Amino acid sequence: MAYTALYRKFRPNTFKGVVGQEHIVKTLKNEILSDMVSHAYLFCGTRGTGKTSTAKIFAKAINCLNPKDGEPCGQCEMCAAIQEGRSVNVIEIDAASNNGVENIRDIREEVKYPPTEGKYKVYIIDEVHMLSPGAFNALLKTLEEPPKHVIFILATTDPQRVPVTILSRCQRFDFKRISSGEITQTLKKYLKEEGADADDAALSAIGRLADGSMRDSLSILDQCLAFYHGEKITEENVLEVCGNTDVSVFFDMTEAVVSKNAAKAMDIIDDTINKGRDISQFITDFLEHLRNLLVCSSVDEAETLIDTSEENTKRLKKQSEKLSPEEIIYLIKVFSGVLSDIKYSSNKRIILEVEIIKLCSNTVKNDVDYLASRLAQLERTIKNGVVAVSVNDDLSKKGESAENTEKPKPKDKAFPEDISKIRENWRAICSKLPVNDKTFFDLSEAGYMEDGRLTIVCPNGYKSFIESKKQDFSDVLLSMFNKIFDIKIVEKSEYENYESVNGGHYDNVNEDDPFFNSTTGMFSDADFIDE
Repeated sequence: MAYTALYRKFRPNTFKGVVGQEHIVKTLKNEILSDMVSHAYLFCGTRGTGKTSTAKIFAKAINCLNPKDGEPCGQCEMCAAIQEGRSVNVIEIDAASNNGVENIRDIREEVKYPPTEGKYKVYIIDEVHMLSPGAFNALLKTLEEPPKHVIFILATTDPQRVPVTILSRCQRFDFKRISSGEITQTLKKYLKEEGADADDAALSAIGRLADGSMRDSLSILDQCLAFYHGEKITEENVLEVCGNTDVSVFFDMTEAVVSKNAAKAMDIIDDTINKGRDISQFITDFLEHLRNLLVCSSVDEAETLIDTSEENTKRLKKQSEKLSPEEIIYLIKVFSGVLSDIKYSSNKRIILEVEIIKLCSNTVKNDVDYLASRLAQLERTIKNGVVAVSVNDDLSKKGESAENTEKPKPKDKAFPEDISKIRENWRAICSKLPVNDKTFFDLSEAGYMEDGRLTIVCPNGYKSFIESKKQDFSDVLLSMFNKIFDIKIVEKSEYENYESVNGGHYDNVNEDDPFFNSTTGMFSDADFIDE
């Protein structure tokens, strides 16, 4: 016999088996017991929360020959026929593939005939929001005044797309997301029936990853049982199968970003990707970690609002003490933007790494949340204690040192032959820059636009950042060449346009140019530091 997936095997057959929807179950059972069954229902909620299962159970309960306290008996012929999908009185329709006017017209013709067995004919229309406008219009009159023996149950994950005219004719029930705790307890029961074993941390991880969907949790568990057949499922196994990351990585990433340790942050990203983890999922999980930190730093009884182990809750509280809410809010804003940007990018890693480097650099950002974050950081530094320095004393010392120091001799200006040497040794020069800046300059190159200036050709969109680091780059050139370079920053598109118009490149400096000849040999070669 073919294997049956867990989410199909453990689909609930009674109201008692529906997980996390007690408010809906109680209402439906009371309607059955009091004989107040409505003619139309709308079941709304995210995937895997029990909409279709509840609809089938309700259909069985109202047609059951021996109901017990509003529950179907599960033993009579009507219950068996509906459960096996062979009842002609319970019709399931997939609105995603049967969304035309002609499909609704067929229903309008069918509802005229009473059920061949049982009390009610039940139409369950799944994903009803997929019906066309014409189909909705065709359904209106039938839905408003159906025959007494007909009940409509409409299920949807997107109630906003259902016309108000349809909504007003239905009793609406909103299925809430199932909590990870309820999912964990339910999975324990199912595992016991399956004769399999998994530790509590693994089931908790599945509960978090399911995002409120019981069906998703069973699919994840099914995959883990297949991958680690005959073994006890651990949290590490779950993360391995789903491509997620151990929570300790997020503590390390937060520490690296806050301390502006770009090298450590980049190592974490590299290790995460090498392990085959998904970048989008990594950022999503990191945002969840930042949210938990924000709760810990802002709410007194944070334990009730954080869905994680007791050990991790303690670590979250400890790390949140080192951060202000303003800093955490700024990080959430930044990484939310990254998560949005990578949806449309073919190289997600670069976008994440560039944002990490920007966070770890000292570049001034024109952002209110960033300024609030920096102010909170400075206030915390002052509160923890800083060494005060007298401004007057400092200025007087600088004045004294200035008097006793000879003024530096003016440096020679660089000429075209020096620019050629810069291009030949571009990587060596970039290696002298701080690690936060090196990445951006590595993506750039040296150019020449026949104006005697060193042209730095940077990727499109990087010009403002390179401009902010121009003085640092000049200092590196001065230390290596002992000459002053007049630097010009252009974007790649601008430089390519220049080349297409002039048909030249700075490599092709005209050696017959009188200016070039007059400068050749006048200045000694710059001494490069051996790498």
